[in-house]
Amino acid sequence: MRTTTSLLLAIVLLASCNQYEKAPSGMTYKISGTSKEKLKHGQFVKMHIEYKLKSKDTVLQSSYDNIPVYFPVDTARLGKHTFTEIITLCGAGDKVDFVLFIDTLKSMQVMDYNDMFKKGDLINGRFEILKVFKTQDEVKADYEKEIAIEKQKEINAVKEYAKKKNLTVQSTASGLQVEIQNAGTGQKPDSGWSAVVRYKGYFIGKTNDGKVFETNMDPNAQPINVEVGTGSVMPGWDEGLRLFGKGGKGRLIIPAMLAYGIQGSAPVIPPFSNLAFDIEVIDVVKAAPKPATPEMQMPQQMPRQ
Repeated sequence: MRTTTSLLLAIVLLASCNQYEKAPSGMTYKISGTSKEKLKHGQFVKMHIEYKLKSKDTVLQSSYDNIPVYFPVDTARLGKHTFTEIITLCGAGDKVDFVLFIDTLKSMQVMDYNDMFKKGDLINGRFEILKVFKTQDEVKADYEKEIAIEKQKEINAVKEYAKKKNLTVQSTASGLQVEIQNAGTGQKPDSGWSAVVRYKGYFIGKTNDGKVFETNMDPNAQPINVEVGTGSVMPGWDEGLRLFGKGGKGRLIIPAMLAYGIQGSAPVIPPFSNLAFDIEVIDVVKAAPKPATPEMQMPQQMPRQ
């Protein structure tokens, strides 16, 4: 009873004090802006969006520091108790604050209560509509510009990291920063060769700086065998390992787009994570030959009747 009363009180306060309105699903929202042209079916939206868990003041998801979100407006699928429920009330330049109720999402079977999402809690959201497009070609061109901006931002960040740490690094054309402590000897891994590697991977930047997320540096752990040039590892590794021979040691400082990129690698690596790897190349060996692909058997011609 107390939880229900608290929820009702929250809705009343939001509606009365902050000019929040209530969508049919119970989601509360406030639109700030003076757009004259509201979104229509078939248009494409470029926007930033963020979700924050109120009780813990924890950001669950945000695009504000990275690439904006793009999606088509489909009036047949506006959703319930989500920002798309009121998207056609908005236009370019509008900013919207909205509140989702965990209990409502639970009743809709969108989520279950757990250690993070508790009964009676709220998710505070916000979004800003940056631009509206008419065609997918316009979206593609704009997205490619945003990708280029993101890549350069990440390259600048890893360069700044190396500078702050007083590291002597080589910068590749793609933006990878490589600290060669010992180049090693003999054959360097290239296409057709494999590097036998020990490594320690850790985060760099403002969040979790220096936190190790994976390592096989323990003498009891097995080194990994990386066949270079096959795309079996992240591009930053594929590029950086080519600079080390047997016995080589160094550090790869990798912009996110050369690591796990936009998607990250849940649940360990968040999207857009710049990473560093301390590496030791134990050996460089000829890659194992690929198994022969069996020849396709042509069907026999049917005998004529």
